[in-house]
Amino acid sequence: MKKTLYDLTKDDWNTLFPIQLVDHNPEWKNSYEKEKERIIEIIGSEKILRIEHFGSSSISSIKSKPYIDLMIEIPEELLFNEKLIDQFSELGYSHFKVPARDNIEEYSTFGKGYNLDGTKEQVFHIHMCPKNNIMWKQIDFRDFLNSNFDRAKQYENLKIELAKKFKNDRGAYVLGKTEFVKETLELIEES
Repeated sequence: MKKTLYDLTKDDWNTLFPIQLVDHNPEWKNSYEKEKERIIEIIGSEKILRIEHFGSSSISSIKSKPYIDLMIEIPEELLFNEKLIDQFSELGYSHFKVPARDNIEEYSTFGKGYNLDGTKEQVFHIHMCPKNNIMWKQIDFRDFLNSNFDRAKQYENLKIELAKKFKNDRGAYVLGKTEFVKETLELIEES
């Protein structure tokens, strides 16, 4: 039986796809726009209410993993809809359910561009949820860092430090950014 991304263990992911930061690539915006158009064309604007580019590749002044993160708003009733998930599968995406944690409700995530031999094409990550999910605060975080160069550079420095320390531990790398993101969102609320 052929192995799929679903068969990979946490250790497999960490070994095959280590954390690697690169300089910002202006072409990422074009890659995002093309993928956005493709998704809307295939799935339709009645299901896809909004798509945003977020994550570090959407912040022009900092290093990033060369991944395009997309936040997709869908109607509440389509969360975990099998037909919709199948449509994303047809677009080459693998679906994963993100369980509820802390103050974040469960939602769908999708990945595309990973190969089982450890090579990557352009990687896309989709976070798909209704507009009331706290994940949408990531758009505020993106906008704040794009308009606050010093704070963006602090974030970049943290990411560089974490990437060195946790090159082969994706979970620890992500968790290491949590407090900075939380503090930044608090700064946004105060302003």
